Amino acid sequence: MILAAGAVLWRRTASGVELAVVHRPRYDDWSLPKGKLDRGESMPAAAVREVAEETGFRARLGPRLCDIHYEVPEGPKTVRFWAAEACAGAFEANEETDELRWCSPEQAARLLSYRRDLDVLARFVDIGVPDSLVLLVRHAKAGNRAQWDGHDDDRPLSGTGHEQARHLADLLPLYGPDRVASAPPVRCRATVAPLGMPVDDEPLLGEEGYWADPAAGLARFHELAARPGVTVICSQGGVIPDVVGTLTGADDVPSRKASTWVLGFTKGELTSSDHYARPTG
Repeated sequence: MILAAGAVLWRRTASGVELAVVHRPRYDDWSLPKGKLDRGESMPAAAVREVAEETGFRARLGPRLCDIHYEVPEGPKTVRFWAAEACAGAFEANEETDELRWCSPEQAARLLSYRRDLDVLARFVDIGVPDSLVLLVRHAKAGNRAQWDGHDDDRPLSGTGHEQARHLADLLPLYGPDRVASAPPVRCRATVAPLGMPVDDEPLLGEEGYWADPAAGLARFHELAARPGVTVICSQGGVIPDVVGTLTGADDVPSRKASTWVLGFTKGELTSSDHYARPTG
């Protein structure tokens, strides 16, 4: 199986949202930026790298769109796509791509060479561009509770937990976080500390504060979710399933340690929800 990743790269203009479509001289086609994974590379990291290589723009990942599957001479191929906001950068022609056009979604649909890319575009249009994104992270693995004599909130990460936090420090920046918040326990704050950003305390999103007043905890989550841009929130396994379940209506919400929910919001309403069970993405 050949694995690749890419993105619908978008930017806001006075007339609406424009998308990047690139021309590949090797195939003489118009496509969405994408490419094969390097050895040991994650899908999200590959998507950001390939966008940079083919368009010249730094991408900020957003909702995951879909996987497409097709055959190439080397065998079956799967490409995973994200929506991604174009940040700093500029296009320069290179061996892989010799032209980039910024198009409306309707123009992009006419320009793209492959039906499979049209399916990705349709998914992008269906989800839309979120106003805000929340990365809701469960803390990494902590030391054994039975072997800890202090207050449980002070229980630190284990060696495995520190490794998971390092992986998250590679994954979460791909989404370009603007701010970081955490429940009070040390293991929560330590999970997001490797991001190197200030961490705000959110007592209502820790297990003790949340279950003392769930309505207040949910209200605080919605306040954070309403902030434009990208917010990282590190919380606990006793909180995340209830928050995500309330938002999605799901009864069984996974929330293993060092996992992440990526939640997109438009006008305060949930428009996308992606789950990453592993800290590597």
